[in-house]
Amino acid sequence: MAVYIVFDVETPNHANDRMSAIGITAIKDNKIVANYFSLVDPETHFDSFNTQLTGIDADKVKGAPNFAELWKKIEPIMSKGILVAHNAVFDMSVLRSCLRNYGITWKPSAEYLCTVQIGRRILPDMKHNLNVMCDHYGIALDHHKADSDAHACAEILLRYMESGVDVSGYVKKFVLSP
Repeated sequence: MAVYIVFDVETPNHANDRMSAIGITAIKDNKIVANYFSLVDPETHFDSFNTQLTGIDADKVKGAPNFAELWKKIEPIMSKGILVAHNAVFDMSVLRSCLRNYGITWKPSAEYLCTVQIGRRILPDMKHNLNVMCDHYGIALDHHKADSDAHACAEILLRYMESGVDVSGYVKKFVLSP
């Protein structure tokens, strides 16, 4: 049985190269086994759009770890399995940017799954926004809150697997370092 590390990041501004929050939900043996959340001090400015969307601003992240500090805690979790996100290219890109911006070498590439890409294949006649998928499956969601989004994405992945989808056929590699 594969281990899936489902994660979601929130960003402070339109550059999408830093994170202001991360939520992580781990799946092992087709069950959610752990949840993790942290605010992150992005050490950069916040755009009003992002603050309105996420509720996170400079005051909220005061005292939160920066990415390098947080990475020491989450790297063991992120290294345990296949990464999963809803619209994964976005979250994977933010992760890659944070690693590069802080000069952190992790690994050259990471295996990942995207619940949007899987959904488009198995449910082609639906919209695949996270809130739409949660409504479809009856999953609780506090949208644009990293912990809730990660947990909801994990629930969607579990629904796909419960319906018989072999998600291993959707695993891709994301280049993290040049």
